[in-house]
Amino acid sequence: MKAKKRRCCGIDVHKNSVTVCVLAPAGEREVAPKKRKFRTYSRDLRQLRGWLKNCGVTEIAMESTGQYWRPLWNWLEGEFERLILVNPQHIKGLNGYKTDPKDAQWIADLLEGGKLRGSWVPPRPIRELRDLVRHRVNLVEDLNRVKNRIEQLCQTGNIKVTSAACELFGVSGRKMLEALVEGTKDPGWMADYAKGRLRKKRRELELALEGTFTGEQRWLLDKEMEQMEWLETQIAVLEQEIERRVEPFEEAIRRLDTIPGIDRTTAWTIVSEIGADLSAFPNPKQLASWAGLCPGNRESAGKRKSGRTRKANRYIKRAMCQAAWAASHTKGTFLAAYYRRMRIRRGAPKAIMALAHHMILIVHQMLSRKEDYVEFGADYYDRRNRPGTAARLVRRLEKLGYRVDLQEVEPEPKADLLLLEAEGPTTQNTVATAPLKRKRGRPCKCAERGIICKHSTSEQANSLREQASSPV
Repeated sequence: MKAKKRRCCGIDVHKNSVTVCVLAPAGEREVAPKKRKFRTYSRDLRQLRGWLKNCGVTEIAMESTGQYWRPLWNWLEGEFERLILVNPQHIKGLNGYKTDPKDAQWIADLLEGGKLRGSWVPPRPIRELRDLVRHRVNLVEDLNRVKNRIEQLCQTGNIKVTSAACELFGVSGRKMLEALVEGTKDPGWMADYAKGRLRKKRRELELALEGTFTGEQRWLLDKEMEQMEWLETQIAVLEQEIERRVEPFEEAIRRLDTIPGIDRTTAWTIVSEIGADLSAFPNPKQLASWAGLCPGNRESAGKRKSGRTRKANRYIKRAMCQAAWAASHTKGTFLAAYYRRMRIRRGAPKAIMALAHHMILIVHQMLSRKEDYVEFGADYYDRRNRPGTAARLVRRLEKLGYRVDLQEVEPEPKADLLLLEAEGPTTQNTVATAPLKRKRGRPCKCAERGIICKHSTSEQANSLREQASSPV
């Protein structure tokens, strides 16, 4: 059977047309490149696919231009040996030497020379799930905008319900808004709609509902309430469809749901953006870089410039930052302790980004290894360095004027949980089988030199360290 020769093709994608350049087969430079232009209707894309097959094309590269590459990808996917999508910034042509045919040939030349790095395109089921989850995000944003307009409308009419109640759109608040639309109830009657603990604030609610609502404002409030109810219905229907689509990935979602700060909705976003099979990301660092959750590399002339995170997938980045903020408020968890530890040194915004980076490393290892999340506890850092923690606490008590005598309550544990450092790619969810050894620095030589030792903090702290290092 005659071996098929390699033949590369570059496609310059636009909204209404695509320009194609097919290079000569490998080893046949005397053959001139073929260039054609096709429209983007389905019939024309079908003709494009047939023409490329007749030319014997084996590899195709195209640039990701907005959403216009998606229909072309759907027509060509699975029909050729290699199909890659390239970031336009990586193949930018020179100014003054830029036309659609030249761009297509430039892409084909880079592909033939092996200088292109393709972007990751998930399989079709993940792409369809991603469209649904992103559409839900858009609907939730619209719903929040409508709620903000309702709140502004109430403030305009001097309706101060949010000054007495923390939630305007709960069961009690919605009944009060409906009564405002009717305009036939007095403030005392509307305040009696309060339920639960809110009934203790009926007098304050009566004062808050005594506003100056006009007929025009009631009409606007009625239309905003209708739009809010319609959006809530659409979100509920969309969530049912998402639940049906995520059934094949239920095991991955169950594992993600065990991480503090990640709920089922966030797990939908993670699975729809990175998939359940992380073979496209060989290590956690590459996933964190793809998600834009690591410092940027900007260096010139040996000078390190801004380390600000780069623009990346905004959906996964936002979801992980929201999950990090929720995890930072949990009680008795390692992630909350990690956030507090970073906040002291870096501040709250950088601590949230560092925690989001750490959490996406955990996500990669859980999904790639198919392991469940292991909680290390809020006292992990104290247990990792028990002598140092005890010495630090003793010093604080001594400064307050107390004399401390410590006694061992239970023997030193022979096994301790080892946690993956934020930069390392291994052993995030494992249990150590050997005792944790404390790192030692250079020995003190003050006694040999005959000078006063300034390295020890106190005799009691030194005795604690010696007691911890001695075998049990």
